Amino acid sequence: MWNENKLNEMLATPGPDLIADMQQIEGDLMILGAGGKMGPTLAVLAARARQLSQTKGRVLAVSRFSDKQATAYLQDNGVTLLPQDLLAEGALSSLPDVPNIIFMAGRKFGTTGAESETWAMNAALPALTAQRFRDSRIVVFSSGNIYPPVRLSSGGCTEDCPPQPVGEYAMSCLARERLFENAARVYGSKVLLYRLNYAIDLRYGVLHDLAVKIMHGEPISLKTAAFNCVWQGYANEVALRALILASSPAEVLNVTGAENVSVTFAARQLGHHLGKEPVFVDEPGDTAYLNNAGRCMERFGYPTVSLNTLIRWQAEWLMSGGRSLGKPTHYEEQGGKY
Repeated sequence: MWNENKLNEMLATPGPDLIADMQQIEGDLMILGAGGKMGPTLAVLAARARQLSQTKGRVLAVSRFSDKQATAYLQDNGVTLLPQDLLAEGALSSLPDVPNIIFMAGRKFGTTGAESETWAMNAALPALTAQRFRDSRIVVFSSGNIYPPVRLSSGGCTEDCPPQPVGEYAMSCLARERLFENAARVYGSKVLLYRLNYAIDLRYGVLHDLAVKIMHGEPISLKTAAFNCVWQGYANEVALRALILASSPAEVLNVTGAENVSVTFAARQLGHHLGKEPVFVDEPGDTAYLNNAGRCMERFGYPTVSLNTLIRWQAEWLMSGGRSLGKPTHYEEQGGKY
């Protein structure tokens, strides 16, 4: 039922609203850090939307491109590759001037013990990028982790909640935002800060993490008893369409699903589809990283794939031998250690 091509097609097929919005996103579009988890399908989605909208402009993908499978996928689907280590001296100045930027470059896992590398990627690079592309519209990928953990009954943090980052990773994410905010203030750059948690791709994501534990009979801690998630196809479309909202001062947008998802509910539903009972440990906690994406849904509509469907797809993917990217989300971490 599932294979890599089918999944990629579902993640990178543009809907009518994105195709229409491409009329307002004129000229070349460059994705910095395009070789990560979301970058390849986002780049192909952009290239297809550009073609279907019959508007001019290339889609350029910048990354070190260490994943050969992702590289071939991009090349086969009309994306122009610009191999580059963005932290290398002269890297940014070698890139072409473009009117539209999606900034996805970042570092999370491995921060503990290598904090300086995380700050270089999450703070130094944004400062240089914001200056280099001061005349571009920029959507800056960020994280819901810059908000504090909140009570499960809170409804989640809105964009008006003050950041309270916990740990150096989250602090460096806030630094990235502040540096692009400063560019919007000083240069008049048009910026949107895109606070995402957690995209579901089937090859990774919170549902993937839970399903793998259930399949292996590993216990699931309830200390973090809820989470947010959203279909990556929706998150990809919003990232591109959000270029229209980029402004000076910088705009902020939470991007996630409509529900605060119970870990117990999701695990039991996954277990039903997998034919295995989940094992739970620890008393349920009363706080988690939860975001409210009402503003996003008001502007771009509700996510196109329901939670129950995502749960079923996730189980089917793993039972059909689907590939894993081997990148756990660590959704349960509330102490800032990554």
